[in-house]
Amino acid sequence: MLVFSSPFFIVIAGLLGLVFGSFLNVVIARLPTMMERQWRQECRLSFPDANIDAPDDTRFDLSLPASHCPHCHTAIAWYDNIPLISWLALKGHCRHCQTRISKRYPLIELMGALVCILPAWLITSPGWAIAVMGASLTLLALTMIDWDTMLLPDQITLPLLWAGIALALIGVSPVSLADSVTGAMIGYLSLWSLFWTFKLITGKEGMGYGDFKLFAALGAWVGWQALPLLILMASMSGAVVGALWLRSQRQGMQHAFAFGPFIATAGWLSLLWGDSLLHWYLSHILGVI
Repeated sequence: MLVFSSPFFIVIAGLLGLVFGSFLNVVIARLPTMMERQWRQECRLSFPDANIDAPDDTRFDLSLPASHCPHCHTAIAWYDNIPLISWLALKGHCRHCQTRISKRYPLIELMGALVCILPAWLITSPGWAIAVMGASLTLLALTMIDWDTMLLPDQITLPLLWAGIALALIGVSPVSLADSVTGAMIGYLSLWSLFWTFKLITGKEGMGYGDFKLFAALGAWVGWQALPLLILMASMSGAVVGALWLRSQRQGMQHAFAFGPFIATAGWLSLLWGDSLLHWYLSHILGVI
């Protein structure tokens, strides 16, 4: 019998995380392109006089074309597509043309394993542990997509939101249904209100609507009570890391950068250590407890 939080379950979670991490590499690379193609086609149909170039009509989705080397375009055999192991066996190079394969692919696979191992280790409730693994992988995909493209796809954020509410509805989530729905509402409206306040004052857009939806989704998962600390962690980490990144890129502080990764990371920390983080914040920072 499989015992949750047992070493066996943790190992299985890690292996599954590697596999799903490999799939996330595909999602991260292809979903933005799929969205761009769809937008281009919709624009062509809506504005026929604009002479917008037609998107490539070759099928392009998460399953086709098959995985291939972007340099020599040779299809990757199954034995060269085993998560982490194949990259190590090939020493990070294409078998056919010897072009270097980015370290990003095995790193995302390892991150997929990590974000599955920790819930399996820390959470004793079977259903909730599996749910948090799924949410963690989803947040990892959103983090990388937003960092690359400054997009937070509705195809991912909205199912994440409804999943949080559904888990509260059926009693899998430790968050009550009322707190989950309230968390989603407050999560969206708080950033939406901040967005419009900032825009009315400065005339500039400080964030995107995808950030509102992601914060609403996390509110559905962690409840409204955790949102103040969550946005504080996201804002502080975003300010520090964003400033350092912009400086390293020799770009001004007015240059836009993705905020979604910091919201997602703060949400993931709240899913795993929310009560401990809140207790630490109240006792050490505010001195309430």
